[in-house]
Amino acid sequence: MEASKKAKHVVSISLGSSKRDAHAMLELGGQKISIERRGTDGDFDKARQLLERWDGKADAIGLGGTDLYVYAGKKRYTFRESARLIANVHKTPVLDGSGLKNSLERKLIQSLAAGSEVPIRGSKVLLVCAVDRFGMAEALLEAGAQVIFGDLIFGLNINKPLRSLKALSWWATLLAPFVTKLPVSWFYPMGKEQEVHVTRHPEYFLDCDIIAGDFHYIKKFMPDKLPGKIIITNTVTAADRVMLKEAGVRMLITTTPCIEGRSFGTNVMEAMLVALHGDKGPLPASEYLHLLEQYHIESSVEYFNTEE
Repeated sequence: MEASKKAKHVVSISLGSSKRDAHAMLELGGQKISIERRGTDGDFDKARQLLERWDGKADAIGLGGTDLYVYAGKKRYTFRESARLIANVHKTPVLDGSGLKNSLERKLIQSLAAGSEVPIRGSKVLLVCAVDRFGMAEALLEAGAQVIFGDLIFGLNINKPLRSLKALSWWATLLAPFVTKLPVSWFYPMGKEQEVHVTRHPEYFLDCDIIAGDFHYIKKFMPDKLPGKIIITNTVTAADRVMLKEAGVRMLITTTPCIEGRSFGTNVMEAMLVALHGDKGPLPASEYLHLLEQYHIESSVEYFNTEE
């Protein structure tokens, strides 16, 4: 009984900005969990050292600010830089959030489509990057949304919107073998770049009803005003909420719950579930769904700029 009372410790080591660091303590099913997020401002050596330092000490480690893998068709490609980060981490499971995205985010879209607050069917949706959110992409299309995938637009600065999973898979299969060998910073904002705002192709944001996907892409490339838009994302801080409200956003839906004023990344939540499960992880999608229901972990919905 005493062992069960000892708090689980989950640490997220991120290549993102240290300004977004946070710590929280929560209790799920009688089990206390300490959650800690440490940004390294894009410093790969520092991230590697922290990952190795926490190996064998934390119950689970989240890897933020990058992905370990990307899927193209049925093949999985490993990001070379990310793999180097965890090459010497052997005792503690490291989770990048990809397993949870495929289950949690798919479930969220299905839930929204079944309700009446967010009109998914017939809505125009900009999914800023879909290769790391294939579950969300599939669920949006299955729910009847008109989706633009912005992978080429925002990841590679190629003004070519993709409008089908077939097109997305074709481009991913073509580019994944090369992109995964490049520095992650070439196509994903990290460190101080997460604080730099450069509006890119605002017409796609403004023409859509719903903006979904990675918040760092949304924040970096969105226009200053997004009147009446619905945002579906995560890793949103209190300061980000103020920014979105001032931009005119109507509704913010975070795929992970709001804990002490912010929503943590899927890598943190996946690491937390693996720590609770007591396994080395990652877990099957069905097990993540079971744990989400068991611990009553739900997405967060906030209304801005509304009379309601």
